[in-house]
Amino acid sequence: MCQEILREIRSGGFSFQKLSCKYDELKQMRDIPQNPAYHGEGDVYRHTEMVCESLLALPEWGELAQEEQELLFMAAAFHDIGKIYCTKQEDGNWVSPNHTKIGEKKFRWLAYSKAEKFGLTFSQREIAAKLIRYHGLPVWFWTKDRIECDLLKAAESIPLRLLYLLSKADVRGRIAKEACQLEEQVALFADYAKELGIWEQPYMFANCYTKYEYFHREALWYQAALCDRTEFDVLLLSGLPLAGKDSWIAQHGGGLPAVSLDDIREQMGISPAKNSGRVAQAATEQARIYLRRKQPFIWNATNIIQETRQRLIGLFAGYGARVHVLYLEVPYQELFARNQIRARYIPEPALEDMIRKLEMPAPWEAYEVSWNVL
Repeated sequence: MCQEILREIRSGGFSFQKLSCKYDELKQMRDIPQNPAYHGEGDVYRHTEMVCESLLALPEWGELAQEEQELLFMAAAFHDIGKIYCTKQEDGNWVSPNHTKIGEKKFRWLAYSKAEKFGLTFSQREIAAKLIRYHGLPVWFWTKDRIECDLLKAAESIPLRLLYLLSKADVRGRIAKEACQLEEQVALFADYAKELGIWEQPYMFANCYTKYEYFHREALWYQAALCDRTEFDVLLLSGLPLAGKDSWIAQHGGGLPAVSLDDIREQMGISPAKNSGRVAQAATEQARIYLRRKQPFIWNATNIIQETRQRLIGLFAGYGARVHVLYLEVPYQELFARNQIRARYIPEPALEDMIRKLEMPAPWEAYEVSWNVL
C-alpha cells in the first residue's frame, strides 16, 4: 500500500499548512473557537499549527525513527479534529466535551473510507487513532483514583513515549497562563510511565487471566499474580457487516456451535430494523445453555460498540469462560461491493453510520484480543 499521507508529510517538510492544503478535513478547523483561558492563540487550526511546530522543536524529535516521526506528526495534525463536531458554548465558555473520543472515531473513519488518499496500514491507522484518543491523558491522569490504570490501558495500544511527545507539543503549542503547570504534569506522566515499566511496551502481567481481571476489577493490584480459574473458551467475533464473519466460522470455526444474531433474526422473521431486543434476548438464552454446560461456542454479531462487547464478555466470563475477541475487517470498497450482492442488503447510509460508530476492540477488553485484516 502506498503510504500517501506519510509521504506527503515528509515531502512537504513536515508543514501543517502544506498538509492542510491536501486534506480538507484539516481546513475545517479554521474558525472553530476555543476557550481563550486555555487557548489564547485563537482557533483550533492555529493551535494545531503551533502544536506541529512545537513537535518539530522538541529535542527528542531527532531521535525518532522515520516512520515514528511521520505517524506522530500525522497524529498531531489531526489530534483536535473532534472539536469540529462537538465545540459549543456552555455557561458563556467554549467547550469541546469528549473531543478525544470523537476525534478517534472521525480519524478512523477518514483513514478507512478514504484509504486511497491516506494509504495507511491497519497498524498505522490505529496507532494514530489511539494517540488522538489519549492525547489528553498525560495532563489529567493523576486526578484519578487508580492513577496507574489509565496508563496501563493506554500502553496496551500505543507506545507511551510517543504519547508523551504529542502531549508535550500540545501543551507547548498554545498560549495559556497554566502552560508551565500543564507541562509539569506531562513530565510527571513520563516519570510514572517509566516507573511502571510501560514507557516502551505494554505491562507484562503475570498471565492473561490477571490482565483481564485487573482491567475489570477496581481493587486489584497490577502486580498481582492470580491463579487462572477459567474453564473453557468462548470466541466473540467483532466487525462490520460483510466483513466475513460467517466465512471465517465456516473455514476456521472448528465445528463449534455459533450463536448468530442474524440467523436468529431470520428464524424469527424479524426485520433488521425492528425488535433487536427480542433477538438479543433469544441469543443470550441460547448462549446461556452453552455457558451452563461449559461448552465452547462462537458469538457471531457485529459487536462494534465497546459497551456491548463488555456486557457480553462480562456475562461469559462470569461462567468461567476465557473470552477471546477476534475483529475482522475488509477494505471499505470491498465492503460496499459485497453489500451489492448480499441477500440481506443494508441501506448504504445505515452501513456508513455503522462505520462512523465503530469502536475498535482494545487489547485490555478480554482474555485475548486479535485482529484479522485484509
